[in-house]
Amino acid sequence: METWRNVRHMTFTTHHALVNNVDIAYWHERSGDAHKVLVCVHGWPESKRIFSRVVEPLRDAGFDVVVPDLRGFGESGVAADGLYDVVSHARDIEALVFDHLGYESVVLVGGDLGGPVIQEMALRNPHRVERMVLFNSPLPMDKERMAGMRTRPPVEVMDYFIRQGTDADALASELNTDEKRAAYISEFYSTRLWAHPGAFSADDIAWHVEPFCDAQKLRASFANYESAFDATKRSEKPLYGRNLVTPTLILFGTSDHVIYPDFDLMAATVFDVHDGPIRIENCGHFVPWEAADEFIFRTVAFCSEN
Repeated sequence: METWRNVRHMTFTTHHALVNNVDIAYWHERSGDAHKVLVCVHGWPESKRIFSRVVEPLRDAGFDVVVPDLRGFGESGVAADGLYDVVSHARDIEALVFDHLGYESVVLVGGDLGGPVIQEMALRNPHRVERMVLFNSPLPMDKERMAGMRTRPPVEVMDYFIRQGTDADALASELNTDEKRAAYISEFYSTRLWAHPGAFSADDIAWHVEPFCDAQKLRASFANYESAFDATKRSEKPLYGRNLVTPTLILFGTSDHVIYPDFDLMAATVFDVHDGPIRIENCGHFVPWEAADEFIFRTVAFCSEN
């Protein structure tokens, strides 16, 4: 099918909404006969651009598609309250889709940071979140149910997490030019082996990196990592935990070296009602970009189930 190959760097009309005193930028592609709404939530180091290959095909398949930039990312503004934790992000998306856009219920899609954000939303709004599509995402730990599984990525790949979470100001000071910021973020699309080798061309990497060349946005993007180490940087304790009710499609790009090696098995213990897990070979962390056609096919089929 390869629906996306002629639109590698497609963008859509960007809308803006003031929610929770933050300017949130988003794409909103409407289908004339939409029966479901897909809300696609990016992670780090990403923006709404990571979904650019799948927006048009999903719209044409009959969905309204909403793709926001999280606070502090992409074309969205930074937060006056300085908070970028999972709950703050979840509240923003709730306000955008339920209050500003007026949708009654939605299907949530996310990976990386977007994964905990949509998990939080589903737990906070069990009657308004119809389904979730989750890929390569942090998960709540359950030692008993996950016994015997490989629940930790290699230690050597976690240096960025610790540095961004505990030494963010110094790191941001070191990355004091556009070129240095671009070089730093580029590693996550190339040499750090998050993506499958060859999934991103040099032009692709430059396009995804571009929003992080802004010093203020890059520093804001580190703040979620800080919230993992410092409770004062969280708006409140997240509900983050096992989900007993929300039907969830689990996708796993198996070339990913930063997520848990047994992500698929672990996710199956977290979401009691699930499809899959579906392992996607020759695909890494950035599933909607790296495996766009399979992502589209699986998402449409899952949302068509009764």
